[in-house]
Amino acid sequence: MIREQASAAVPGQATDRVEQQAPAPMESSSSAVAQGSSSATVDQPRSAAIPEPTQVVDLEQLCRQVALEARAAARELAVVPAERKNRWLLAVAEALEREQAAVLEANAQDVAAAPRRGLNAAAIDRLTLTPARLRAAAESLRQVALLPDPVGEIRGGERRPNGLEVYRVGVPLGVIFFIYESRPNVTIDAAGLCIKSGNAVILRGGSEAFRSNTLLVELLRRELERCDLPREAVQSVPTTDRAAVGHFLRWPDCIDLVIPRGGKSLIERVVAEARMPVLKHYDGNCHVYVDAAADLAMAERIILNAKCQRPGVCNAAESLLVHAAVADTFLPRIATLLQQRGVELRGCPYTRQLLPDIAEATEEDYRTEYLDLILSVKVVHSLEEAIEHINTYGSHHTDAIVTNDLQAARTFVQRVDAAAVMVNASTRFHDGFELGLGAEIGISTDKFHARGPCALRELTTYKYVVIGTGQVRE
Repeated sequence: MIREQASAAVPGQATDRVEQQAPAPMESSSSAVAQGSSSATVDQPRSAAIPEPTQVVDLEQLCRQVALEARAAARELAVVPAERKNRWLLAVAEALEREQAAVLEANAQDVAAAPRRGLNAAAIDRLTLTPARLRAAAESLRQVALLPDPVGEIRGGERRPNGLEVYRVGVPLGVIFFIYESRPNVTIDAAGLCIKSGNAVILRGGSEAFRSNTLLVELLRRELERCDLPREAVQSVPTTDRAAVGHFLRWPDCIDLVIPRGGKSLIERVVAEARMPVLKHYDGNCHVYVDAAADLAMAERIILNAKCQRPGVCNAAESLLVHAAVADTFLPRIATLLQQRGVELRGCPYTRQLLPDIAEATEEDYRTEYLDLILSVKVVHSLEEAIEHINTYGSHHTDAIVTNDLQAARTFVQRVDAAAVMVNASTRFHDGFELGLGAEIGISTDKFHARGPCALRELTTYKYVVIGTGQVRE
């Protein structure tokens, strides 16, 4: 009875939340939803027709119109049933697979222009879409569709002594302004999470991915119309003029949250100018510490994966700490393996005694997120020294320990100040999809509101719903 009353107070939300939580196999859930959009006409986008970045005369007026349309779309989307949002997610997943060739063609044009923009190999890797990455993006959307809808979720409740029933009920934030660089697959993740959580999103991708993002946003908006959802719930800023960002940051009446995901200078600018809350996806200066009690073969696998699998992403390792008790044995082994993969090592004096051919690590090296095949290396003489180094030089993103000592692992987990702490696992697992969240719009290194991968629940807040039977306050 109590739950029914609270649900009734949030029309179109709580009932769908209950239906969405009912367990169902992936195949049957997906196919049942997909049937609702199977009759849609297929429109193949033409990547060659993608316009060049628009340079507009009245930039402020254009940005204001985008923001107002997003606000109106957010109000409509806030009460859309979960089934319709899930139908859109699955339709987009199918469209990505169906129109893969056009998406890859547009992306190839961005990649071809990247060297002229001064992008290094790691940045070009972040920019590049492949069939495998598009399949992963489609699968991510399908996973998000299977997750419970946080809108209308009852997050706590009690009956007061006077008979009032008090609930906290999940609601969308409203309009998200998302600023990001290089990775066009993030366009898909961000839109999927925002729509499922009932938010409109304004996307400001990097100019280096303009063609890719333009095509993807049009695909997303087309499927919104087909699923009877507001097209303006997903918009992109149709210009590469950086002044556009400043306009959006001045309008808290239209935008509820800004998420900057990029370089340090971008985030610092947004924090300085924004008149609304900012959820920061800051540096990923991630560490791997090899303890005295580590399984050294395991440590090798973890470090090679954390550093070399994708060095240009935020959860890649940037610094290696090795306990002195195993340094003489371990460092020559891991150095050979890393250098075979093209990694440049920069070490402390102790490390350079064992590896005399590597460069000296400076204070700046220990603080740097390289996003490249470069790794700082330091030998430490205790677990406490390793923890102190991480808390001093790290960015509170992701740090890992390799050890068979349970007490050492517990101490590391308790004392390292990071959004995610890994024990005997690669830092690369600090990712929304890998942690079961479907996708992420960013990894927050903040402590307020959200920390770590920001997915569906992190893009919502709550309202109090109070149900009475005529009570008045004495």
